[in-house]
Amino acid sequence: MRSAFFGNLDQGQPGQFALQNSKMLRVQLNGDVFARQGSMVAFQGQMDFHYQGAGGIGKFIKKALTGEGVELMRVSGQGALFLAHDAHDIHLFYLENEGITVNGENVLAYEPHLDSDIKRVQGAGMVTSGLFNTTLTGTGWVAVTTHGAPVLLDAGRAPTFADGQSAVAWSTSLQVGVNRTFKVGALIGRGSGEAAQLAFRGPGFVLVQASEGPTVPPHTHAGS
Repeated sequence: MRSAFFGNLDQGQPGQFALQNSKMLRVQLNGDVFARQGSMVAFQGQMDFHYQGAGGIGKFIKKALTGEGVELMRVSGQGALFLAHDAHDIHLFYLENEGITVNGENVLAYEPHLDSDIKRVQGAGMVTSGLFNTTLTGTGWVAVTTHGAPVLLDAGRAPTFADGQSAVAWSTSLQVGVNRTFKVGALIGRGSGEAAQLAFRGPGFVLVQASEGPTVPPHTHAGS
């Protein structure tokens, strides 16, 4: 698996996902791509946009029961397609007959020949928001968004731990569990206040964003 922060991967690779800049994805389209609904900011060429369903009754039921996943559109045609989401940072992965687990809300685009599913995060229990995540497997491009510039950690170097709401994506090859901090007042994570973190072991990576996501700014209601 190869990835890139704020730069293009080898242009000779199959498919044509590239970063126009750190917050905008360029897809040189000659066929189809799946993208987050509403993520198109511009395109050049001839393209059609269609709602993409869950992909079968099984996936539809999983999505309804878990609340995981993101509404997708299928973009078909030829030309340059530009995608973005709320000016979030974008990270690219090229899978080579392997898999990635992603928080569905962080999926921006991926090639349609990749297999997708919604799976329970083994060992996570109810202590994190990432009980269910989206898995993508096969060979092809995946574009993931993060709130703030992320860090890519090699879990093969040492046991790796991350706040459950900050861990955006990781290799499906990793063993995932929960590390609990029992010391009084040791709420070391930035998430829901639980003194626990996702624990990753084995060969693979973990992509961690700089926050748990955007927050609603302070505001007042009219007439108050």
